Amino acid sequence: MPGGLRMMGGQGRSEATAGRPRIVVLDAHTLNPGDLSWQGLAALGDTTIHDRSAPEQVLERAAGASVVLTNKTPLKGELLSALSALRYVGVLATGHDVVDAAAAAEGGIVVCNVPAYSTASVAQHTFALLLELTNHAALHGEAASAGRWTASGEFSLYERPMLELAGLRLGLVGLGRIGQAVARLGQAFGMELLAHSSKLSAPGGLPIALVSLEQLFAESDVLSLHCPLTAATAGLVNAERLASMKPTALLINTARGGLVDSAALARALLAGQLAGAALDVLEQEPPPRDHPLLTSPRCLVTPHIGWATRAARGRLLQVAVDNVRAFLAGAPQNVVAGG
Repeated sequence: MPGGLRMMGGQGRSEATAGRPRIVVLDAHTLNPGDLSWQGLAALGDTTIHDRSAPEQVLERAAGASVVLTNKTPLKGELLSALSALRYVGVLATGHDVVDAAAAAEGGIVVCNVPAYSTASVAQHTFALLLELTNHAALHGEAASAGRWTASGEFSLYERPMLELAGLRLGLVGLGRIGQAVARLGQAFGMELLAHSSKLSAPGGLPIALVSLEQLFAESDVLSLHCPLTAATAGLVNAERLASMKPTALLINTARGGLVDSAALARALLAGQLAGAALDVLEQEPPPRDHPLLTSPRCLVTPHIGWATRAARGRLLQVAVDNVRAFLAGAPQNVVAGG
């Protein structure tokens, strides 16, 4: 094991090097299940990597560390106050609500995130979900492997109607980096582009009509969510807005689970108010086994994987390491709190 790096979970330990900062990663597994290297981080200090940390383990594991990295392990005010050596928190994600920003600022703790690492991957997954809803590739692949195509005696077997995207209206809630990337993919498929955004004009080169939220819900054939979760956007997709959508419309959510009222969406799908929905995010992750959307008709749920291509995870890890290096050099970057 290289000097300064401890992989916790029985893999070994090396002693701290005098004068080097102590670095702790609280929940490394989702970012790096073993196909990426932590050596860049280990070069910056005495580094301990934990695959996962239960809430009751965080204080003990982070005690004495000046740098802590977390993905989804919460670092709330009381905990931050108890970590007297802590000077930097790196969030292994773009969203940083797992850290109490006010408490960090009060304690002189710099908090940095990793923006824009997953744009291409999330846009790709958005269309993977959409194409599954329109072409049902998994269903028809299963029909072939299970022998139903052979038994049919036909040269072509389609068990569910398929939908052509060209000419359909793609409605986007949000025109940040991911929303724009999805718009470009929609344009390549020949879709008409609509959007509701805080931006005053559509990004250059994209033929997007900016419309009201009400118009977007009413006119979109495919509605895709790409906005942050805030007090204003929580429950954005509710029963009233779902009722305003076309019964032939499709809903895609690769942004944040809390944007959608899951119970309302489940009822809408059951009543046939929507042709289908696909979601990569839910308001509780992992969801309870009885979550209504897991068994709703014409609904596809994937386990929050849009961000998780190896390329995107590699970029995330590299920027996270660069963030730590910049902080240690006295010039922190990607600061979201405490700077």
